[in-house]
Amino acid sequence: MRPKASADAPPLLHALPSEQAQARRFGKARSARSTAILEDYVELIADLIDSTGEARATDIARRLGVSHPTAINTITRLKREGLAMARPYRGIFLTEKGEALAKRVRTRHRLVLEMLLALGVPRETAEADAEGIEHHVSEATLKAFSDFLRGPRVKRAS
Repeated sequence: MRPKASADAPPLLHALPSEQAQARRFGKARSARSTAILEDYVELIADLIDSTGEARATDIARRLGVSHPTAINTITRLKREGLAMARPYRGIFLTEKGEALAKRVRTRHRLVLEMLLALGVPRETAEADAEGIEHHVSEATLKAFSDFLRGPRVKRAS
């Protein structure tokens, strides 16, 4: 049996949310995990095309640290979702829909990265953390990050 909080105790930092609110939060997290892989792929495909002129399944697999068959399966999913197309002997290309998604993901990634760096997180750690956070952050939080980064800086006491 849990002890009762005393009148002197500080309020709980984290109260148990309602069932509906908690289910909605977990549903959002599950959905974000499902789309995170596709977002990582379209972002990488766009980056590869921008830097080398092409995106090949072999390069994608190596850069994401997955097997070639895993990369092929996900590329097939991208094609089914209308995000990419493949041309024989020419690599993988993004559709307009895929390019739009890649642009949104890049923008989100940069904003999360800038926020982490502004908080003093070391660059290497910020880069790694941004890879995960970017897929789960809400539009409201992104706006708050943007407003904070654009706003006047308050000098902190040392």
